[in-house]
Amino acid sequence: MSPFAIASLVGVAAVVAVAYSLRGRFYAIYSGVLLGLMSLIGSAMYGRFEPLGYGREYLHAVTFLNFLMLVVPAMRPLPYRLLVSIPAAFYLAGTLLAFPWALLGAFGIEVPLPWLPYAAAAIGVAESLWTRESEVDIVLDGRDVGELKRHPKGDPAHVERPLRLVQITDPHLGPFMSVPRLRRICERAVAREPDLIVLTGDLLTMESRRTPETLDEALAPLAEAQGKVFACMGNHDHEAPELVRTVLAKHGIRLLVDEAEVIETAAGPVQILGIDHYWNNRHERFKAVCEANPRPDGIMRIVLLHDPGAFRRLGEGEGDLVLSGHTHGGQVGLLTLGLPWTFLSMSSRMPDHGLWARGRDRLYVHRGTGHYGFPLRVGVPAEQSLLQVHRPHDG
Repeated sequence: MSPFAIASLVGVAAVVAVAYSLRGRFYAIYSGVLLGLMSLIGSAMYGRFEPLGYGREYLHAVTFLNFLMLVVPAMRPLPYRLLVSIPAAFYLAGTLLAFPWALLGAFGIEVPLPWLPYAAAAIGVAESLWTRESEVDIVLDGRDVGELKRHPKGDPAHVERPLRLVQITDPHLGPFMSVPRLRRICERAVAREPDLIVLTGDLLTMESRRTPETLDEALAPLAEAQGKVFACMGNHDHEAPELVRTVLAKHGIRLLVDEAEVIETAAGPVQILGIDHYWNNRHERFKAVCEANPRPDGIMRIVLLHDPGAFRRLGEGEGDLVLSGHTHGGQVGLLTLGLPWTFLSMSSRMPDHGLWARGRDRLYVHRGTGHYGFPLRVGVPAEQSLLQVHRPHDG
C-alpha cells in the first residue's frame, strides 16, 4: 500500500472519530463514506493525472481539513473559503467524477483523458460561484397534456402585460453562497422592480443555521420590496425554523405555511398559496391545505412548493403555476452544452429544471441560486431569472 493510501486511511479514521465524538453518528457516517470514496478513487488515480502534481497532496489534505472543521459548523471568512472550502470542493467533486476511470483502471483498462473529471470540476467551480441574470417567458396556455412531462414555455407574442416575478430558491448560505453574494442577488431582485419576489426555501446550510446575523444581513435588501415578497419553507429551513421565521418577519417577508394570501399587482390580482415541506402523507396533507384555502374565482393562483417531487401529489387544478426549487436544476448535467440531460433526470422521475406540465397544470422548477450536497454544480449553472408569466386569457 502506498504512503498516499496509508495517510488517507489514517485521515478517514481520525475525522470519523472526531466527528462521532463531537457531532454525532450521522455526520461521522456521512464524512466517512465521502472521504473513504475519495481516498479509494484518489489512490487509484494517483500518478495518472500529473498536472495536479504535488498539488494533489494539498487538495487531498484540505478536503480532510474541511470535513474536520465542519464538526463545528460556522460561516468561514473569505481566506478560508479560498484556501480550503473551494479547493476541497473542487478536488472532492473531480475525484468522485473520476470513479469510472478508477474502476476501469483497476481491471487494467486505461481510459483516455484522465484530466476530464477535474476539468469538469474546474468549470463547476465557476458555475457554482457565478449567476447570470436572464428572462424566462411562461405562457399558461391551458392545454391538457396528460401525464407529467417537460413543456415548452410558449410564444408570448401578442399578449397583455405579464405577471413579472423573481424567484430566489436554494441559496444555501454557506461556503459557495457568502453573505455579500446573497445580498447582491437580493439587491438585483429588487432592482428589477417585479410584481412579486418569492423565496421557495432552503435558505440555510449547516454552516449558517447557527448564526442568525448572516441570514439577516443577506436578506436585508428585500425589505425595500415589503408587501410583495413571499416565502415558503424548504427541508433545510426546518433545521432552524425559528431563525428563518424571525429573519423573514424582520424584513417584511410574508412566510406562508399552508396558507394563502391575495395580492394586487399591476398584472391583476394573484393568490399565492405557500405549502410547507412534508416528507410523508403528501396527498392527504395537500388536499387539506387546498380545502382550507379555496381558489377565488377569476384570480390566478401561484403555489409555492419547495420540492417538485411533491407536485404529483397536488390535486389537479389547484394552481395555475407551481414554483419549486430543491433539485438545484439536477446539479450535474449537460445544460451548459445546451442539452437538457442531468444526472437527476437519468436516475429518477423527478422534474429537475424548467417548465413541466401535467394535465392543464404547470410547474416551473428553478435551478436555484446556490447548491448543497454534491460539492459543486457541474454543467448546470445557477439561475437568477425574471419570470414573465402570461395568463391563460392572454392567448
